[in-house]
Amino acid sequence: MSQTLDPIPNEESDRILCSYINLTNQIQVARITNVPNWYFERVVFPGQRLVFESLAFGILEIHTGMMASAILSDSIPCDRLIVGDSGDPSSQSNSKSTDLKNVSAPKINQSLKQKVRTL
Repeated sequence: MSQTLDPIPNEESDRILCSYINLTNQIQVARITNVPNWYFERVVFPGQRLVFESLAFGILEIHTGMMASAILSDSIPCDRLIVGDSGDPSSQSNSKSTDLKNVSAPKINQSLKQKVRTL
């Protein structure tokens, strides 16, 4: 992945691809400050997914706030945000969606009709 604004220092080899999703209804600022000789800061809008490259020891700081102020609301180790890893929420199977895949359409329609009748 190309980060043309502020590339990770070339001497580092333990690069990882990470993903963060802003699940709030507020604008957030994502920042990594603990990597020497590198500055990473991006605005993340509500519902937006941020995909970025980092070093495994990086810490993603999430700052949430209004116009003139921001509060550090979370610090997440980047190795917990790895894309495709079992720690990535998007790669884990959701038990509800698995259950729905195994249910046929007539059964779903029947249960919906029963719920509508009770209303």
